[in-house]
Amino acid sequence: MLRAAVIQLNTRNDKAANLVAIEAAVRDCVKKERPDWVQLPEHCEWLGGSGGAPAVAEPYRDGDTWTLLSRLSRELKVWIHGGSFYEQSENPGRVYNTTVVFDRDGQERARYRKIHLFDVTTADGAKFHESATVDPGDAIVTYDCEGLTIGCSICYDVRFPELYQQLARQGAQMIAVPAAFTLLTGKDHWEVLLRSRAIETECWVAAAGQWGSYQTPAGERQSFGQSMIIDPWGTVVARVSEGLGSASAGVDMGILNRVRSQIPVAANKAISITASLAGAGLAGAGL
Repeated sequence: MLRAAVIQLNTRNDKAANLVAIEAAVRDCVKKERPDWVQLPEHCEWLGGSGGAPAVAEPYRDGDTWTLLSRLSRELKVWIHGGSFYEQSENPGRVYNTTVVFDRDGQERARYRKIHLFDVTTADGAKFHESATVDPGDAIVTYDCEGLTIGCSICYDVRFPELYQQLARQGAQMIAVPAAFTLLTGKDHWEVLLRSRAIETECWVAAAGQWGSYQTPAGERQSFGQSMIIDPWGTVVARVSEGLGSASAGVDMGILNRVRSQIPVAANKAISITASLAGAGLAGAGL
């Protein structure tokens, strides 16, 4: 049984300090949880408003964050699902919000670029305009982790169930949701959305979140935290509430098989809906 862990961070707008914090958190998690697979939050390397993203964005390979995560996975002999970091786009002055996954030998095994970008004005007046500097990805990505098929998503993606249905169609058994959910929306929607995605796909869901305050040019903002792992029945089986830390759970395929046998959602899906998902225009891809 693969053991999965989620790490909760308080990333800020000091990249060098954040990289030190990532290494300490991963080492502590591996020592405490003894996981096979570790997930970091969205923007694990820098969090200070997407307007500053081009200045900290890394090349496709061998940037500071990529190199750190590759080294840690190789040294600690653990899979690392690298939350996300800013990757340079082919378009000058623009970036991708990118997850990179490393195996126990430090080799890159998957890369996912966030599809749904957060362009929202929240009820408290805070404005988020991710697409001003971030280019969307266009590939739906799953990868094999020692016999477990894992689907990729990032934060705001969780509000778009069509993506998760497609991940399930591509064989996902666990779906990763690294995030930096706002405090305002998180307190009402975060857990509800995650449990819904688990229930409707009958997949395990692992979600590593940012927690606490960080500074942007527009002022201080707050991330919600509440990192968690959810089983295919929709039960939260591990959680980091407030503060920094990690939590883990065994990804029991017996539970997944039992849930899918009891309520065979995939087999009962209407043909017309399945066909419309297949024609939604999002290509399947993976490394």
